[in-house]
Amino acid sequence: MQRDIYLETTPLKEAISVWLNRLNSEDLLKPTEAEIIDVRHSYKRVTAEAIIARISSPFFHSSAMDGYAVRFKDTFGASEKNPIRLKIGEDAFYVDTGDPLPEGCNAVVMIEDINYLKTDKGEFIEIIHPAAPWQHVRVIGEDIVATELIVPENHVIRAIDIGAILSGGHINIKVRRMPKVLIIPTGSEIVEPESKLEKGNIIEFNSRIFENLLLEWGAKPIRYSIVPDDLNELKRVVMENVDKVDLIVINAGSSAGSEDFTPQVVKEVGEMILHGVSIKPGGPVLLGIVKGKPVVGIPGYPVSAYITFDLFVKPLIFKWLGMEEKKKEVLKAKMSRQVASVLGKEEFLRVKVGKVGDNFIATPISRGAGVLMSLVRADGFVRIPAMSEGLGSGAQVDVELLRTKEEIENTIVCIGSHDNTLDLLANMLKIKNPKYSLSSAHVGSMGGLIAIKRGEAHIAGTHLLDEETGEYNVPFIKKILPGISLFLINLVYREQGLVVLKGNPKNIKGFEDLTRDDVTFVNRQGGSGTRLLTDKCLRELGIQTNVIKGYEREEYTHMGVASAVLTGVADTGLAILSAANALGLDFIPVARERYDLIIPKTFYDTEMIKEVLYIITEDKKFKESVVKLGGYDVSDMGKIIYES
Repeated sequence: MQRDIYLETTPLKEAISVWLNRLNSEDLLKPTEAEIIDVRHSYKRVTAEAIIARISSPFFHSSAMDGYAVRFKDTFGASEKNPIRLKIGEDAFYVDTGDPLPEGCNAVVMIEDINYLKTDKGEFIEIIHPAAPWQHVRVIGEDIVATELIVPENHVIRAIDIGAILSGGHINIKVRRMPKVLIIPTGSEIVEPESKLEKGNIIEFNSRIFENLLLEWGAKPIRYSIVPDDLNELKRVVMENVDKVDLIVINAGSSAGSEDFTPQVVKEVGEMILHGVSIKPGGPVLLGIVKGKPVVGIPGYPVSAYITFDLFVKPLIFKWLGMEEKKKEVLKAKMSRQVASVLGKEEFLRVKVGKVGDNFIATPISRGAGVLMSLVRADGFVRIPAMSEGLGSGAQVDVELLRTKEEIENTIVCIGSHDNTLDLLANMLKIKNPKYSLSSAHVGSMGGLIAIKRGEAHIAGTHLLDEETGEYNVPFIKKILPGISLFLINLVYREQGLVVLKGNPKNIKGFEDLTRDDVTFVNRQGGSGTRLLTDKCLRELGIQTNVIKGYEREEYTHMGVASAVLTGVADTGLAILSAANALGLDFIPVARERYDLIIPKTFYDTEMIKEVLYIITEDKKFKESVVKLGGYDVSDMGKIIYES
């Protein structure tokens, strides 16, 4: 009987159970059949049977050293006072490493332990130490004995295994057939990367992510060309290919929109088992069966796509290969700040992680389902339970790692204000010493100071202007970080200003224009130095924030502000000159400010912080790359501004 569970109603654990149990009941999860391949091409394949040694290795007694093969009994009594002579060709036989031992020999004397003699009676070796039985000899089966198990069934073949299998006498072996997975990217708006882009086009890349995940897991991806939003065309592609593969993945078209045809196709030609899971992101996933083959409808947003592909496709691949699914490494960490979550949905929160002192610190990053770079930057996921409204600051959490623990331990945690130079610094650090990484989380200058206070960051970027003294950062450090020993080091002086479209079509000249009805503003988040500068300028002009259209809309980076202006979401916003230059925007100068780095003395002499300090104080290429961004003064870069 067909079972329909409609969109976004099923808890994750139940959804996975329903999916796997149903496929198992249809006998669709049994391991793939065996195929015979050349051992030399078997790297990372899975054995379909136990591989038993056909021959011993070595299959003859062989010399383990260069020297002379002898009968050990002929060497009894040898000493410095009583050297024994053995005639070459009769009692001693020269052998190289790996040579078979001559008949009757059962020991080898190393070349450096003999004295060569030539007399009228022939050639001899003279030894002063007796040989032990089988000395310097690799006996038959020393490495592998015929009939010995080399590797078991359901074993992933490693490089070293290939050597052992060949040594055991095998040329061809049986391995599991790689599961074939058809990937169908859909959508009239998506195009191939090499296409000429027009407004409204989206480069198709999800399928390429899927392809490489499948290869990593041991499956064979088959990517179909992009299928437009056409019900009959999608149905045709599914039906023409379903008998050729083990699994069909349809990307996009699983939501509840007017042109999301995947549910309709699956219902018409097969059975929809489940549609919608209570997770965030990734809710609209679809699970079904068509002609005895699993079909998975994956949401189009890249983060949703990655998460649902991992949750609902990966288990099938491992079962077909006869393997236990590998669990992600989990790390205990402390949340750096509070996070609210939607009740009723299990959320996969992307986080940056670093080890600060004795604690691992997890800092949330962008949560949008379409923000692919959040996955690139993420060190792991924190799962927020469906019945939780969020996580408190300092909460202990389990982080499912996307990187190794060692990489996390060698990561410099930089929390605070955003600046484009931090990306350059991170790249330069990776060039200078690939062991280390710089991870920056953009929570604003004030958030950076709080992170230092809580011991949650190695470095904090800040540009807080004290209105009373006109001084940057130091007054706030004295107020918020009393008693903490630290250095305040200048990174750059930079230009802040209003960014507008090229040509300034709305003729915006300053903050006064933000009160106009035809001007929409985009702000920075509360606690950021840029937000404080914005509010200072507005107060000085006597402008109330409630008359500014868009004042409540917040971005967390200068590039976010510039992107909002470029795409027409806003007409202007306050950002640094380098962000305007990067996106080809015009710039109306507002202020020159000092951007500094706070480094607690606890970390100042650590090896990884020394690498950063060397770059900002000594590396000319780094300074040149910063200047090229535009709007930066590096004259004081690396200078200690303040010490406590």
